[in-house]
Amino acid sequence: MSKDLSNYRKSYEKQELLESNCPKNPMDLFKTWFRNADDSKTVEETNAMSISTIGKDGFPKNRIVLLKKFTSEGFIFYTNYNSEKGLAIAENNHICLSFFWPGLEQQIIIKGKAEKQIENLSDGYFESRPDGSKLGAWASNQSTVVSSREALEDSLTSFISAFHGKEITRPKHWGGYLVKPISIEFWQGRPNRLHDRIRYLLEDDFSWKIERLAP
Repeated sequence: MSKDLSNYRKSYEKQELLESNCPKNPMDLFKTWFRNADDSKTVEETNAMSISTIGKDGFPKNRIVLLKKFTSEGFIFYTNYNSEKGLAIAENNHICLSFFWPGLEQQIIIKGKAEKQIENLSDGYFESRPDGSKLGAWASNQSTVVSSREALEDSLTSFISAFHGKEITRPKHWGGYLVKPISIEFWQGRPNRLHDRIRYLLEDDFSWKIERLAP
């Protein structure tokens, strides 16, 4: 079976991105774009982002996770450290994050280095989660093969019983990563495929080089 998609086309005409409107620090521009996307009725999950890692098999892999916080240092998400992505990061902490907000004709591509958060910060976020999500972190050996859906449900039931009447503590194999960016590219769709692409490159710990890329 085949389907020809060559006639799928869209003209991007909503906004522009010019150097004169770019702040010196890309995190300031990220904050502005994120706020605008969050306020927009065209974006359902503004914080949904793709994470790309290089696995032990040498292949890249993308998956969607949720950004939980961003600061002047970078971008924070949470996962199982023993998951496929966690093991990949342990082997090679150079990763890529990307956001795509089609309603705004915008995407952001971030290259950076991931490092584990200190435990008390992961504890603090874990405590804020609903009990069901906390128990799910215990019940699922993320990325491993399971025999059936029933086996997964049985695992959850066992942890519901184990923590009945007790505080649901954070598993040591679950926590946050901080991704410190070394490159952030802002992409704004423009007519005739002459899109605006502005890339920030980290030159030292405090300054960024701003350059335009050909579309």
